[in-house]
Amino acid sequence: YDKLLSIVSWSFLVSLIWCHIFTSRREILTRIESVILGIVTSLSKDEAPVLALPKRSSWASVSFDTAVGLQMSSGCSVTTIRSDCPASATKFAQIVKIISVIYRLVQSNSYATKRDIYYNNTQLFGSQRTVDTIVDDISCLLKIPRRSLHVLATSKGLISGHLCYLEEDGTRINCHSILCTAYTVCLSVCDIVSSAKFIMIVEKDATFQRLLDDHFCTKLSPCIIITGKGVPDVNSRLMVRKLWDVLQIPIFALVDADPHGIEIMCIYKYGSVAMSFEAHSLTVPSVMWLGLLPSDLQRLRVPEEALIPLSKKDEGKLNSLLKRPYLTSQPDWQKEMELMQQSKVKAEIQSLAAIAPDFLTSIYLPNKLRYGGWV
Repeated sequence: YDKLLSIVSWSFLVSLIWCHIFTSRREILTRIESVILGIVTSLSKDEAPVLALPKRSSWASVSFDTAVGLQMSSGCSVTTIRSDCPASATKFAQIVKIISVIYRLVQSNSYATKRDIYYNNTQLFGSQRTVDTIVDDISCLLKIPRRSLHVLATSKGLISGHLCYLEEDGTRINCHSILCTAYTVCLSVCDIVSSAKFIMIVEKDATFQRLLDDHFCTKLSPCIIITGKGVPDVNSRLMVRKLWDVLQIPIFALVDADPHGIEIMCIYKYGSVAMSFEAHSLTVPSVMWLGLLPSDLQRLRVPEEALIPLSKKDEGKLNSLLKRPYLTSQPDWQKEMELMQQSKVKAEIQSLAAIAPDFLTSIYLPNKLRYGGWV
């Protein structure tokens, strides 16, 4: 176990005993200390240390609550990471290394990005994705929100509209501008001020930019628009949840009429299996499906050349979505998805341009929002 002892260095163990920290960080460090103590105890007994990680990717590990979404079950199954098994020894070392980094960050009240951690030891981690996954595994193992581990992720989401807020570093952001500008979604905000009447989640960056160019946030009604540029990162989901908690205004989703778009909307509304342990801070059960609805394609007579046949992969994804536990509480969503299943076609939001170039912002969205065309 010489290699393991070098990872769990004596200097690290000494710091566990002698560090003096703020009470607000004490619980995080205590939980990390408990994990490390278990490893050291096993080593002192000449036993192979083992880590038991909750299975974050298994549907068997989650339950559904209409008020929360997908949340991890208390008795979820676990994956055993053994230090003496060739198949898992490397992952064991990677986990312990990142735990030690997190401990020092929390202890010193400093921060690092996941990319910083990766480049700190590229040979050990092999890829950025490995670090990303393990940080989430550790968050789940410790039962501590990822944002409290002092490990930052680069945000990819954008936000604009009638909104002002204060970033963690004290910077005041005013998203309401006569210019077509958007701001990167940050991890933590406070002092939120807004006159918006609703929030609209936009699946794609291209559609988001089109709404900006057409000054959508001021033309119809004061509003906030946000995009995670496809599958949303945690920061984008945290921002949507924060806005809903503070403003308590309607939240709509504008996604493609295809299985991928529907799944992205479900992530905002119900959460994901992999992040179900943080469901309470990431899901917004009040999200409503504004468009593009499969029924809109027929109602608006979208030209056939703008429609795309469902692929086998699309059909598989659609069948999987229809079996999700939350669909029973959304019969109208289920009807829309069954209509897609029957028609065997999908369409992107941009397909509305086949009717008229400005149809989305001048006719489709204004009518939907005025007359209640959502499900």
